[in-house]
Amino acid sequence: MSVAAIDLRHGQADHADKTMISSRAHEARVDLLDRVREFCLKHDLNVTGPNLSIICNALSGANSELAEAFAKREMAGEPIDQRWIDTVARLDPQINARMSELDQLSDQLEYALMRFAQTARRAHEETSDHRTAIHAQIYEISESEPQPGTKSPVSRVIDISRAMIDRIHEVETAMERSQEETDKLRANLAQARMEADVDHLTRLPNRRAFERRFASASQEARSNNKPLCVAFCDVDHFKSINDRFGHDAGDRVLCAIATTLIDNAGDECFVARHGGEEFVLMFYGADKEMARNKLDGIRRAQAAKQLINRQTGKPFGKVTFSGGIAEVTEDGDNRSALSRADEALYRAKEQGRNTVIAI
Repeated sequence: MSVAAIDLRHGQADHADKTMISSRAHEARVDLLDRVREFCLKHDLNVTGPNLSIICNALSGANSELAEAFAKREMAGEPIDQRWIDTVARLDPQINARMSELDQLSDQLEYALMRFAQTARRAHEETSDHRTAIHAQIYEISESEPQPGTKSPVSRVIDISRAMIDRIHEVETAMERSQEETDKLRANLAQARMEADVDHLTRLPNRRAFERRFASASQEARSNNKPLCVAFCDVDHFKSINDRFGHDAGDRVLCAIATTLIDNAGDECFVARHGGEEFVLMFYGADKEMARNKLDGIRRAQAAKQLINRQTGKPFGKVTFSGGIAEVTEDGDNRSALSRADEALYRAKEQGRNTVIAI
C-alpha cells in the first residue's frame, strides 16, 4: 500500500473520530437542554438567566456543590421552588467573589483618577510658577531693549520666551479642562457606586449592599464577642396581590412594607430589600430572642394597617409578612446563618404566615 493511501486512510479515520466527538458533544448539549427544560416544567420555575445558570451548573455537574444540593433536595422529597432556588443562589460563594472583584476594579479606577487629578494639579501649579518667572525675566530684559527698528539677539530670545509663555498657557488651560473632567468622572463614579447599592423601587439598600454589610458586621460581631441576628421577611400572598390589583399596585405595597420596616426598626437595625417580595434585616447587638421580639413588633405594626389602593380608592385588605431569624454568632459560618434564617422563614410560612420564627 502506498504512503499516500495510508495517509488518506489516516485522514479519513481522524475525520471520522472528530465527527463522532462532535456528534457526541451535540447530543450531550441537546440532552442537557432537555433536562433543564423538563426540570423547569416539573418544578414550575421561571425561565430566567439566573435560574438557568444555577440549574445548568447543577444538572451538568459543573458545580459539584450545587449538584449535591439538588440531589439531596429531590431525594428528601422537599420542594424545589423559586424560593429555594433563590436561597441556593444567595449561598453561592462565587456571587461574593464577583462582587468583590467589581469593587476592587472600582477602587482601582477611583485611585487612578485621584492620582491623575493630583498630577494634573501639580503640573498646573508648576507651569504657572514657570510662566510667572519667565514673564518677569522678559519684562526685566525688555527694559534694556534697543530702540525700535533694530532686532538684537536679546529681542529674539524675548520673542521665543513669549511664544513659550503662550504655549504654557495653552497647556494650563488643557490641564484645567482635564482636571475638571476628572473631578466630574470621579463624582459620577461615586454616584454610580452609591446607586449600585440602592433598590430603585423602595430606595432601601439592595442585596449587594446587604452582602457587603453582612460580611463586615458578622466579622466585627465575632471579633467583639457581641450577638448579631439576621432575618428574612417575605410578604404573605404577594402573588395574589399582583394578580388581583396589578404589578404597579404590588410595587406600592412593597414600598409600604419598606416604610413600615424602616419606621419601626430603629438605629440598631439594618434593613434592605433582598429581591422580589423579600426583605432582610440585621439586628446589631441583639440575641435571637431580642431580635424575634423586635421583628414581631414590626409584624404587628404592619398587620394593624389597612392599605388603600390610591388608584382605585379600594382597600387591599390586611397585608402581612412572615419572618425567619437566626443568630449569626451561634456558629462561624455566615452561609449557615443565612440558611437557618431562610429555614425559619419556611417554617413561618408553613405555620400559617403572619408570624415570626427564630431557630
